[in-house]
Amino acid sequence: MNRPDRDALAHPGPLLVVPGSVLLPEGPVDDWAVVVDDGRFTAVGPADELTRTHPHLNAVRAPGHLLMPGFVDTHHHLTQSFGAALAFGEPSEIFRRVWVPLEGALDEESAYTAAKLAALEALRGGFTTVTDAGTRAGVDVDVVASAARDAGVRCVLGLICNDADGTGGQDGPGDPAVLEHAEKHLARYADDPLVHPSLAVSIPEAATEHTLRATARMAAEAGAVVQIHVNEHLAAVERSLVRHGLRPLEHLHGVGALGPQLLAAHATLLTPRELTLLADTGTAVSYNPVASAWKGNAVAPATAMAERGVRFGIGTDGTRGDGFRLADAAEFAQRLAYGLATGDSSCGAGWTWLERGARGGADAVGLGALTGTVERGKAADFLLVDIDTPELALSWDLPWELVRRGNRDQITAVFVAGHLRMWQGRPTGWDGPALVSRAAELARAAVAGAGVTRVHPTSTAARALGEEQKGSARR
Repeated sequence: MNRPDRDALAHPGPLLVVPGSVLLPEGPVDDWAVVVDDGRFTAVGPADELTRTHPHLNAVRAPGHLLMPGFVDTHHHLTQSFGAALAFGEPSEIFRRVWVPLEGALDEESAYTAAKLAALEALRGGFTTVTDAGTRAGVDVDVVASAARDAGVRCVLGLICNDADGTGGQDGPGDPAVLEHAEKHLARYADDPLVHPSLAVSIPEAATEHTLRATARMAAEAGAVVQIHVNEHLAAVERSLVRHGLRPLEHLHGVGALGPQLLAAHATLLTPRELTLLADTGTAVSYNPVASAWKGNAVAPATAMAERGVRFGIGTDGTRGDGFRLADAAEFAQRLAYGLATGDSSCGAGWTWLERGARGGADAVGLGALTGTVERGKAADFLLVDIDTPELALSWDLPWELVRRGNRDQITAVFVAGHLRMWQGRPTGWDGPALVSRAAELARAAVAGAGVTRVHPTSTAARALGEEQKGSARR
């Protein structure tokens, strides 16, 4: 098996990479190459042309590898990584019983470690950008920013701007301190090379109408996004109908919060009218298929969104950080929820989910001009994927094969901003195993002291209970 030269790829200067294939926006092409300099692609073209026009660069060859854009995770909660396995088997709206108490139990070290652990998993899975929806931990948000920088991942960093208690009073004047903090957050990271500021509201009912309008305006002016969990749970839709006579997305439209600056997380429960609102306003959506499966939510109508021209990317919601498995889940969920009932055997085809996993995701989180494609001038956020494997070598349709048969084990190298960040699943420049060991220690203490309430027992306990119930029934 041919491996590229790790040391040559880690060289800090200009880099000429000649893989077997390059995944362009139009599809995969053979015998192309890229030049990386100062964190960006400075040239993308046929390999013989680039080697001729850059004779001063020693070509780093990666035969049997595909150079492709890194995945963009459009919805994550980095400081929730300590409790990722607590969500298994739990009913919806677990944030009230699990995430709020868990994040509230984090101190500065545990919040940093949790965020860096999530970033490590993301990089291992081929994500070069993660979008954090804001932490509830009582620490400065720069703790999360520092964890992302230290890990080497690009991060769209949300600041929570809630100023309502969710029981009413949404038509009040809002909290000036919240908006002042939001302005400072947008300015604080305006020129950061890896951390891109974002505003966030947990759910529409968590902010006053004044703040919903103001954050939309501030984000639009700054070229940032506002992240809001929208139409995710049936209970939230019903609360909005009772309070406003409108569904959450309709309510946001009514107060002037829809638009290209809004990133609506989940959007699993959409009416045809709401699909039209999304398309007409240019609002973006984070489609989170694994979260739908794990939490028992509905599946967002992503194929319908694609057909209607709705902007959307794909997010993990902190479930698991494997870009290829996420793309597979994105297609598979559409097939089960919609395709089987209509006889749609394609469900967007493989290219749809690769594109939404990279370029579409970058656009949805406000970074479309910066990353998401292998193009001259874009940030050099890319993967080298071994396609000379039993899963991928017998290739007939590479985009489909990457979606259906790809996984993180085939990722040889991960680059962010032109720097080698991950090599064969291990971070470069820092000790990944040591971080994992420390995270395990801190996680046990945090969960023990958080007062988390779970409905579903552990698998072992559930099995024992099931056997007991069977025995009782037989008696």
